[in-house]
Amino acid sequence: MTAQRPVSAPNPSPASGSSSSPSSASAAAAGRSAPGAPYTDPTLGIPVAASWRGEPRNRLVTIGDSLTQGFQSCAVFQTGLSYPAIIAHELGWSAHFRQPSYDGAGGLPLNLEMLLRELEEHCGKDIDWWETPAALFRARRFMDKVEDHWERGAGAAPVSTTAINHNLAVFGWDLRDALEKSADVCRKMIGAPHDDLIRQMVGNPGERAALRALPTRPPSAGALTQVEAARVLGEQTGERAADDAGQAREPDPDHGIETLIVFLGANNALSSVVDLKVVWSEAGYDDLRRKGRFTVWRPEHFAAELGQLAQAVERIRARHVIWCAVPHVTIAPVARGVDAKGAAGSRYFPYYTRPWISDRDFDRRRDPHLTGEQARAVDAAIDRYNDAMADVVRTARRAGRDWYLLDTAGLLDRLACRRYIEDATARPGWWTPYPLPRELRALDPVPNSRFLLSDGEARSDGGLFSLDGVHPTTVAYGILAQELVDVMRTAGVEFRTPYGGEPRTGRVRVDFERLVRRDTLINRPPGNVTSGLHVIGWADEALDIMARALRFGRLGLGGK
Repeated sequence: MTAQRPVSAPNPSPASGSSSSPSSASAAAAGRSAPGAPYTDPTLGIPVAASWRGEPRNRLVTIGDSLTQGFQSCAVFQTGLSYPAIIAHELGWSAHFRQPSYDGAGGLPLNLEMLLRELEEHCGKDIDWWETPAALFRARRFMDKVEDHWERGAGAAPVSTTAINHNLAVFGWDLRDALEKSADVCRKMIGAPHDDLIRQMVGNPGERAALRALPTRPPSAGALTQVEAARVLGEQTGERAADDAGQAREPDPDHGIETLIVFLGANNALSSVVDLKVVWSEAGYDDLRRKGRFTVWRPEHFAAELGQLAQAVERIRARHVIWCAVPHVTIAPVARGVDAKGAAGSRYFPYYTRPWISDRDFDRRRDPHLTGEQARAVDAAIDRYNDAMADVVRTARRAGRDWYLLDTAGLLDRLACRRYIEDATARPGWWTPYPLPRELRALDPVPNSRFLLSDGEARSDGGLFSLDGVHPTTVAYGILAQELVDVMRTAGVEFRTPYGGEPRTGRVRVDFERLVRRDTLINRPPGNVTSGLHVIGWADEALDIMARALRFGRLGLGGK
């Protein structure tokens, strides 16, 4: 009798080279360069014959979560630097691209970069024990202002517009949220605001953000989910389009959207590294009121949700649909591997804990952590998420739909500093380092996937992840935008000069010089983000910032 696997973990993905792995020929046909490798061909080796007429009115629409909304350092605030906004700029369509704004009080739910700059200005580059009361006072006063703005101040005022945003993403959302949550649903989930002197965190921040991202007017539009709002944009066929130069374009009679990007699924596993706790989904995973207690979805549950989402996306009249795979969340520096890797060639450390806890100080009996086996199981589940997503794209292409897969998991793997770049023995045969754009290679130090650090004056390490250790910096969003631009070019999308509207030929390169200039963390990170991350560690221990800001209120309905 064969022993059953414990219910705490999913079945692992086949190992590279195992008898159950595909052959090299079949792997290539499936869009992989080798067995076990990422999906390198966005078409998955399946050609689609299609012809288009005119130009859709909505050239770019995005459905997603925080990665699509432009979240950084525990807040969404500069949506004009999200990857969709970067793509719209390169399309020559930024003047028409609609996105929500979260400028007030540094954004939602709490801008860690602004908080650290506030502490640096009044307490210096470190916080000595005698400065703790003053630092705590400053931090709580900052957080109180943010809470007041979004719960009772100008940020609580409803946004009145009948135009549907092109960037429909909402931070913290998973597949079920995209299928079921609307502005009306979110409004009911937001409890009565109250000034909490202890927790001082904006209540229901994801739902408040949704009221700006999703349509609310006319009143009937408040019932539209992310996917349904995109479907309405897709129905805007035969309407005259224009570029940023104001040139009228012949309308497309069949499609209201040219390119639809769907980037969801990270939040079906991200809480495992944010909470440093693995709780596999059970019954209730598809219930808005019950799913918040799970930190990782079982692959079969993810696939069931994905199937419903794919059916809803099929009904959207978009020429091209790009599905983005789920990144391996264990690579994000919010959870740092401690102790030496268990064996030569292993991808995993024995334990993963907060980045400010050193190897010397780590105590597995006291400190929050994941084990290496738990991290491996989470990654195995994500691999199966992405296999299910590839099946969705493969089925659609065989049915004649122009759908694509961008393997963002493989992209992050090629940037993984501690997992692969610094450990040649752990690299699989398919692995090659990601070639950073020349503008980033020219920076000193060259940006990498470590936690961002400062020497007190300038950046000394990291640069691809913002201060929450989960979300990209502006230049890293540029890397994601570049990968999507390349897929869009494969699909035949025409890009135009941002200010003249002239067609661009050859490979379209994202303007990284522009992004470097606007990336405050690359140019001048807070001076108190020094080696050891003592100030961030203090802020998290004193104020519980990371878990409360990055879980986005996913613990359920109401409350903080």
